[in-house]
Amino acid sequence: MDVMRGKRRRPVVVAAAAVVLAVMVTGCQKGGSTDAAADGAVEPGAVATATAEPAGDGADDGEPTEDETPQPVVKPTPKPVSKGTRTTKPTKKPAPGTTATGCVTEPPTPEAYDPDEFALYRIEELPAATGKVNLVLQHGAWGCGEHDTDGAPFVVSGEESRWALDQAAYVTATDPIVASTENQRIGVQELIDWVNANPDSGLVFKYQVGDDGAIHRLDQVFVP
Repeated sequence: MDVMRGKRRRPVVVAAAAVVLAVMVTGCQKGGSTDAAADGAVEPGAVATATAEPAGDGADDGEPTEDETPQPVVKPTPKPVSKGTRTTKPTKKPAPGTTATGCVTEPPTPEAYDPDEFALYRIEELPAATGKVNLVLQHGAWGCGEHDTDGAPFVVSGEESRWALDQAAYVTATDPIVASTENQRIGVQELIDWVNANPDSGLVFKYQVGDDGAIHRLDQVFVP
């Protein structure tokens, strides 16, 4: 019986020793965890702060880098217009002897001359090598037509002038040079022949000047 009891006690002792060893190991592990928790514990009333890791190159966090930062678009501020500034062109006063409608009631001054029209009186031949002829003309402006007349007269003033016409100029004419009230193209020689046969007629022409200063286009103005 004693022998049997002795054999039964050994496993109990061994089992008890194993339990004690397991408790000691577990205590050490719990002790370490407790100490670590104690070290990181936050005292009452204190604010816990996290240490930020240094930012990377900005490529992965979505933040724009210094070079990619959008710049504000600055638009120029319009200058305020003062109340005394004119925003419309001043009305040009009519020249002396000119009505508000632009017609003249007396021989016009040079300021009142029509800028692109004149009355033609004669044509002077020049050497063929020049390729030009001289027009003898007078400047003027349109008068005010009367109720019992067909149209307004072209009123001239000043001395006769001479202006070169290119022999290759573009010329159009109406009645009485051609039998039409619409402008028809004619040659320079045809114009010369008619003017030589009807000197001092005073027909009115519009003109355009070329780069060489000579007239390169001449269009007769039809007057009823």
